[in-house]
Amino acid sequence: MPSPTLRSVMDTPGTGTATAASGAALSGAALSGAAEPGERPRRRPALSPSRAGDFKQCPLLYRFRAIDRLPEVPSRAQVRGTLVHAVLERLYDLPAPERVPAAAHALVGPVWDELCTAFPELVGQLFTGPDDPELPLWLASAEPLLEAYFELEDPRRLEPAARELLVETELASGLLLRGYVDRLDVAPTGQIRVVDYKTGAAPREVAEARACSR
Repeated sequence: MPSPTLRSVMDTPGTGTATAASGAALSGAALSGAAEPGERPRRRPALSPSRAGDFKQCPLLYRFRAIDRLPEVPSRAQVRGTLVHAVLERLYDLPAPERVPAAAHALVGPVWDELCTAFPELVGQLFTGPDDPELPLWLASAEPLLEAYFELEDPRRLEPAARELLVETELASGLLLRGYVDRLDVAPTGQIRVVDYKTGAAPREVAEARACSR
């Protein structure tokens, strides 16, 4: 069974900006145009790390996802990752002494219900319906991932400076980069730890080095 990895890097303050954002996203950000009359103004088009990776892998894939915005049905593994991310975010809403494995497991059901409310089509995309016997088994498959997280760190000892943080910076070329940080920890010494939750298989050294060089 794939085990989650908790990747963190030490960073220093840069020239980008950061604003807090909450919630779990099931799809990456795509380039968008001007807002229609009566709509809220859309944010300036930007490139996310995921879409940049798509372009490096295959420019046509980037076009399909970011420009043509062809619909994609998420896999069970992808949605499970979103579910675990959301549970870990909600876990830090609890008082520090209550951030124990049992509390994380208890959040799986309520967080799943919230995702289904936000994305009503989700159950039908992944299962035959809410009574599908595979649904409870799939929800239970999130528990080993949460257990593995508690083996990596003790959330009772942490007070994140931010969670699901929207960050963006503009390059000298004028290209705007935008992405989300799962969690931001700031030490008393001022050092910053950027935490990225991963629910897939641990990457090989080559893949990890490639990701760190982006």
